[in-house]
Amino acid sequence: MTAPEQAQKTLSSRTILAITVAALAVGTVIVFGAVLPAEFNRDPLGLGKMTGLARLWAPSEVAFEGSGSGAVSHEYDTGFRSDVVNIPLRQFKDPTRGNALEYKVSMKKGATLIYEWSVAELTDPKEFYTDFHGQTLTGAQEETVATYKEAEAVRGSGALTAPFDGIHGWYVENRSPQNVVMQIKISGFYSLVPPGDPGNDGGINANVPAEHAFDLPPDEPQH
Repeated sequence: MTAPEQAQKTLSSRTILAITVAALAVGTVIVFGAVLPAEFNRDPLGLGKMTGLARLWAPSEVAFEGSGSGAVSHEYDTGFRSDVVNIPLRQFKDPTRGNALEYKVSMKKGATLIYEWSVAELTDPKEFYTDFHGQTLTGAQEETVATYKEAEAVRGSGALTAPFDGIHGWYVENRSPQNVVMQIKISGFYSLVPPGDPGNDGGINANVPAEHAFDLPPDEPQH
């Protein structure tokens, strides 16, 4: 074999080796930069996020047994609303019994209420009592009553899905030696009970600023 032929053979071997190494490098980049992010949500090189391939990954889907049954999703005829209710409560030994009342809202079965309440003037839970409950208003001799939570506390928050058509809310009692204002923030699918109607016998108007809560005696309906 002549010298030129040997040089050509050596060059060809180096070329093949270079091509092989390059192919391995490209393959590695493809696997770690494209396949892993897109198919397995693994992005060791950061190329998946950079190129957007990571967004192609999705876990396998398993159908939830309740899908389509309406068990976890509801449509409502009434619109979503939010209100702030400031309830004035006299001291515990007030002769007018202005230290306790009920405040409820009207809800249809399956409707949702989200709430947060607090009594800023108090720190001792034993000085304030709440009974969160609901009842039907059918006019029949027997009414359905559901108790959701009874507690001594100065704040609370949560959500309610109404188990039946009716009024749902709180009986509250100030057991402290001072006048207080209970503030309830509510949102969801409900309607306010007019002052003086069952569920709002204390005549409370929603969205009255806290500083004006005691403008009228708590035993006189607000209009």
